[in-house]
Amino acid sequence: MTKKTVGFKRKFNLLELYCALVFLPRAVLTLAKNKKSQLLSDQFVERLQLAVTEVNGCAACSYQHTKMALRQGISDEEINSFLAGDDRFVKPEEAKAILFAQHFAEAKGKPKKYAFESILQEYGKEKAPVILSACQVMIAGNMYGIAFSALQSRLKGKTYKGSHLFYEFGMLIGGILCLPVAFVHAFLRSLIGLRNERFDKNTAE
Repeated sequence: MTKKTVGFKRKFNLLELYCALVFLPRAVLTLAKNKKSQLLSDQFVERLQLAVTEVNGCAACSYQHTKMALRQGISDEEINSFLAGDDRFVKPEEAKAILFAQHFAEAKGKPKKYAFESILQEYGKEKAPVILSACQVMIAGNMYGIAFSALQSRLKGKTYKGSHLFYEFGMLIGGILCLPVAFVHAFLRSLIGLRNERFDKNTAE
């Protein structure tokens, strides 16, 4: 019996996952603070994360965030629209942030500095880090979740094209092993006063 195959929308490596994990702790703290202050609504944060997930194509994250979005009152139609990359339900006041989230995902967590500066200008110095943090948390989840989705699909008899057990287990186990080192790295960055952001230094478009 021939196994059915499905494909990656995007594929990441362990170094990319490690780099994403370095920015995860402070991003999580920023979102936790936002949960209390509501600088950005929970629905706004969820839409940003759905936008990142749509670009990366993480089945596991799409499933979990669909449930979260539904609990927050976002309609099925709106969720499906975001996961399909459709802009019908994008609110004018959120449009720039959604575009930034898509750019952030496409850049694998290293957006152009001018892109973030436009977010700072549009939303201000208090809201812009929340937008960035929502993207940082989501891309770390996507990087891990894509490997998990590939393994889960394999167990159901549908292997991801271009994937193999070594890659899937390597990302899943490697990610867990990397976590404490990445968190120490994050603490040291914070200790010496580095911002919880990184940009693409390539000046070419």
